[in-house]
Amino acid sequence: MVKVGYHASHEQFKPSALLKYAQLAEQAGFSRISCSDHFHPWSERQGESGFAWAWLGAALQATSLPFGVVCAPGQRYHPAIVAQAAATLAELFPERFWIAIGSGQALNELITGDRWLPKEQRNARLKECADVMRSLWAGETITHDGFVRIEEAKLYTRPIVLPQMMGAAITPQTAKWVGSWADGLITISQPLSQLKAVVESFRQGGGDGKPMYLKVQLSYASSDAIARELAYDQWRTNIFQSSVLTDLRSPQQFDLMAELVEPHDMDTHVNISSEPEQHVEWLQHYIELGFDELYLHNVNREQQRFIEVFGEQVLSKVTNRDPAFQ
Repeated sequence: MVKVGYHASHEQFKPSALLKYAQLAEQAGFSRISCSDHFHPWSERQGESGFAWAWLGAALQATSLPFGVVCAPGQRYHPAIVAQAAATLAELFPERFWIAIGSGQALNELITGDRWLPKEQRNARLKECADVMRSLWAGETITHDGFVRIEEAKLYTRPIVLPQMMGAAITPQTAKWVGSWADGLITISQPLSQLKAVVESFRQGGGDGKPMYLKVQLSYASSDAIARELAYDQWRTNIFQSSVLTDLRSPQQFDLMAELVEPHDMDTHVNISSEPEQHVEWLQHYIELGFDELYLHNVNREQQRFIEVFGEQVLSKVTNRDPAFQ
């Protein structure tokens, strides 16, 4: 049975507000929470970017839900530090924490002043990071010299149950590669034909039978026009192709690119509707593609009403607890 979670957007809300929304989401019936680890937001209008790792400790303590985070070890973070952070959360909250790793975006990683590598080299670095992290979780003492360097590192605090290491991918090419080494896939919603290609590539690359998570980008409000307007305000910087999203270097550059975006352009990239039943239909399509967990990201700022309405009118139908939906 599919599980439905709430996506906590650190780029749009202060950590204190997100903590409240996570608690409201649990009360409304969402069964898990996801977030992304950013240093910068995608635009000046979003305007926030709290430290996800600090927030996770507080949020896990304040709820009883499982949580996951998408991050990019290798440049802004040394993989040994990410391994230690993930191991600590997994020890504190057994079987309630997963991590997804990706090759990152210049928006966040360039703050170190290091060179931004081509995609092929970033992928090679990411695989090195995955191997290092798994070795540390296994209790090994690691020395490694490659895209990342590590010398005689050993984790002394390790969880009994290791966190899942998901691979983050947006394109079919990356998804196929992720299938060969990750415990599962996490991706974002796209037009169904494109999303189907991502799923098929992941399975072909070795991911068949592994879990798949989807962050669903949607905008819900009292009318379709308002939902589109609010999505345009907050998320028009996020609709470009993956190669653009990964290489732009600042919120200001994203804002300049988004000057070319019109409100109607949002419909291809965000599920925009004021009708809960329409969102149920869209989510059912994702379930049919084989996704095990759906994380709903209402990309506008109207979070409380979204949580309440989806808790009342969407979640039970999507998870088949409502006999009328079966």
